[in-house]
Amino acid sequence: MENKDDEVKKSQVVEARARNISHNVRCTECGSQSIEDSQADIAILLRKLIRDEIRSGKSDKEIYKKLEEEYGETVLYAPKFDLQTAALWLSPLLVAGAAAGVWGYKKHRQKTNVHIMALHLVRGVPLTPKEKETMLDLLIPPPQGLTPSSLWSRWRGR
Repeated sequence: MENKDDEVKKSQVVEARARNISHNVRCTECGSQSIEDSQADIAILLRKLIRDEIRSGKSDKEIYKKLEEEYGETVLYAPKFDLQTAALWLSPLLVAGAAAGVWGYKKHRQKTNVHIMALHLVRGVPLTPKEKETMLDLLIPPPQGLTPSSLWSRWRGR
């Protein structure tokens, strides 16, 4: 009785491992389905091969390696990370970085163009020269750092 229970447990473990591996292997005929979901002849043969390899005592890594050697790297859904696949793995990060850069640049431009927007608002409104000068002094951002002209204007203002 115990022998039969052990045999049932062993077959359940083999079946669970085989299904796990089969979900991660692409059908070479269908391309978009795993061999677990596909009913193509090659998928049925690959599922049988995987179960035979598990019963012979091979690890999951050994089975993946054998499938990759026999059918190429594209048979696995998760290709390994190397120089050839670096662009594939890093492209989401590059796209996100570029999007963040564009967003940051646009935000920066919005903040620095406030004075231009204010000038557009007051167009056509008659202002005296003193009002125009005051408005420009308020809206134009101060220069970065100290320049000789800014030091001279500060000293003259005293």
